[in-house]
Amino acid sequence: MSRSICAGNLDRRKFLSGCACACAGCAAGGFLNPKMLRAGESTSGKPKVRLVFCEVRNDRPIWPHIGYDFDARRKQLTQILKQGCPEIDFVVTQLADDRKQAEAILKADGQVDGHIVFLLSMPRNVDTVKLCTTGKPTLFVDNLFGGSGQFLGRMQKIMGSGKPVDWVSSANDQDIVTSAKHFASLAQGKTPADVAKAFRATRHGRTPKDALGAVQEDVLSTPDFDATLKKLQQTKIVVVGGGRGGKRMSDAARDVVGVTFVPIKFEELAAAYDAADREAGRKIAEQWMAAAKEIVEPKPSEIEKSGAMYVAMRDVMKKHGAQGISINCLGGFYGGHLKAYPCLGFSQLNNDGLVGGCEADQMSALTMMTMGTLIGRPGFISDPVIDTSTNQIVYAHCVAPTKVFGPDGPTNPFRIRTHAEDKHGAAVQSLLPSGYMTSTLEINPVDRKVLFHQAKAAGNNPSELACRTKLNGVVRGDLEKLAEGWSMGWHRVTFFGDLKSHVIELCDRLKLELVEEA
Repeated sequence: MSRSICAGNLDRRKFLSGCACACAGCAAGGFLNPKMLRAGESTSGKPKVRLVFCEVRNDRPIWPHIGYDFDARRKQLTQILKQGCPEIDFVVTQLADDRKQAEAILKADGQVDGHIVFLLSMPRNVDTVKLCTTGKPTLFVDNLFGGSGQFLGRMQKIMGSGKPVDWVSSANDQDIVTSAKHFASLAQGKTPADVAKAFRATRHGRTPKDALGAVQEDVLSTPDFDATLKKLQQTKIVVVGGGRGGKRMSDAARDVVGVTFVPIKFEELAAAYDAADREAGRKIAEQWMAAAKEIVEPKPSEIEKSGAMYVAMRDVMKKHGAQGISINCLGGFYGGHLKAYPCLGFSQLNNDGLVGGCEADQMSALTMMTMGTLIGRPGFISDPVIDTSTNQIVYAHCVAPTKVFGPDGPTNPFRIRTHAEDKHGAAVQSLLPSGYMTSTLEINPVDRKVLFHQAKAAGNNPSELACRTKLNGVVRGDLEKLAEGWSMGWHRVTFFGDLKSHVIELCDRLKLELVEEA
């Protein structure tokens, strides 16, 4: 989840990062202050590199999750760097979500020879572009499933700056160490540009070069574009609690694609929840529980609340003649407007050929509805993460369908879990099938562009950090190009199937520009 942050329009990245402000000091090095800067000066003759750990408060919902031990992770990374790079002096700085602390680091730039900027989470008030583009050699590092949204969101500006900077986004911490070793070459007269080139060469060398390989057979029926576009002209999506992109996005969706967004307030959905048929909600909850491979954390009573929310969403959709619904779920739940998460209900709607869209993200909901109507398969909205240790992208979210081949297709296994960031409510961990080609896109009607890339599904990522469902994908094309050119927000929508020809024709018919990301 990137625009205004308020109770009525709150997206994931802004909400999670917006939770941050100054937190308690740390044993590993403490917050930046003048005394620490003077004490950090080394007389050893070794290059001195500042480790900048960008963190947030952990007493609320965040990536990686509420209660995440930033102190332990900071100490772990510091230890492996000191052990692996004895020829470098490291100065440890814990940076809370505070502009003044970030400015102090920039002012103290002359006291170090380089920086490693770690995004342990997503601080809202830290300008990581400035931190990474001082002119000193810099490594920009994602703590996977921690800082990933800001990491991808800032990548294009950082890498386009022309400054000596490169990046690491890897599940293998030794990839950070191996790149960091190149700071030592500054003592042999290497320039910052030389060091940055060495960072890049090392990352290239450590990224597997496995070919895409064969994919599972997956035959799609030939779509009827004329019927689809006509149907979309009659399609509505309810947006609850403010829509990301605002009126400009909703107007463009109607004008370009034909889909109409119907904005409603939280109060309408809350009233529908209070009036929902509890017996019907209990029955759908029982169906979910019976079908689940495992129920890990939630109690039956919590799942029954999700069942009632599903009934409420269907009632609201019926009232407005809509085929989909997208909810500012985090803003609604944490603002006290909603009493149950919609995640299980979203999954059910998507399985049934309708649209349940996260975070009131109108662009993603439009993408889900447009392609779902065209091919008869649901989309999986996600927060993507890059992992060069496997040369893969990971599509992560707490909502995912379990019928990725359409309502009449097979059902893949799933677990019922809590919502990951706060450990509350009920959500879906869908164990998605492997070996199939997937197509990931965003239809942006405002810019009249479609972002598009493809990947072969390569299993479900086992990490317990961040969102529950995590589909690994081997990108068709260049993972580096995908990462460094990331734009239009964090979210992407993934569909099972090779949809390139479908997307090309859709672009042609709607006069949209196709942007192949990888």
